Amino acid sequence: MARKQEPISKQEAGREGIGRVFGSRTKALEMEIDQYLSCVDQCVLLLGEALKKYLDGDLERFEEKSREIDEAEKSADELRRGITHRIYAEMLIPDSRGDVLGLIETTDNVPDVAKRVVSHFSIEQPEVYPFLKPDFEELIEICLKAARELTLAIRAFFRELYRVSEHLEKVHFWEHQADQVEDRLKRKAFESTEIKQFSKRVHMRYFAERISLLADEAESVADRLSISVIKRSI
Repeated sequence: MARKQEPISKQEAGREGIGRVFGSRTKALEMEIDQYLSCVDQCVLLLGEALKKYLDGDLERFEEKSREIDEAEKSADELRRGITHRIYAEMLIPDSRGDVLGLIETTDNVPDVAKRVVSHFSIEQPEVYPFLKPDFEELIEICLKAARELTLAIRAFFRELYRVSEHLEKVHFWEHQADQVEDRLKRKAFESTEIKQFSKRVHMRYFAERISLLADEAESVADRLSISVIKRSI
């Protein structure tokens, strides 16, 4: 008599999920993707540190962090190209190749945004008015959380598929919170009598939008990841 098969748990399902993407031949690829995501995390964390230094008026340390972001972004680019080459040259993960490559390519927008944001601050050096500083600090922190939840979601996609959705929900939550803080900040800038010049009000609006772009890009990648999860679940 055949033995009745026991239902698998969510944890077991997650472990089986990784087997459909990575096998014994793809351990090096798995490590490269993990290194790539670590570089993305590093860019995001350095962005937070750089902007904090800028808001504190420490331009020297801000420029130091800007250079570190540039190096981390270059490392991410090199790893991304290496991942693409390995997948094609070694004919790895044929069933998931398109999803993985598309995910890596779109995720690369996150460190790109970090690099562009600090570049804009370095070149234009906006005057952040004291009454707007808490709003900028809050916006920065929220955007960092959105980006962090994204990389956690991507890691879960390869390791524990059942956990992806909880991180994606947080990405969407923090992106929505970023929109609210951005809107509040811009309204304050345009309604305040402390900012005399219209051009400086526009400057505040522009830099609020630049910072919020980090959360926007995280949500865009999250949307793509959601589709990949559905395809893996079918």
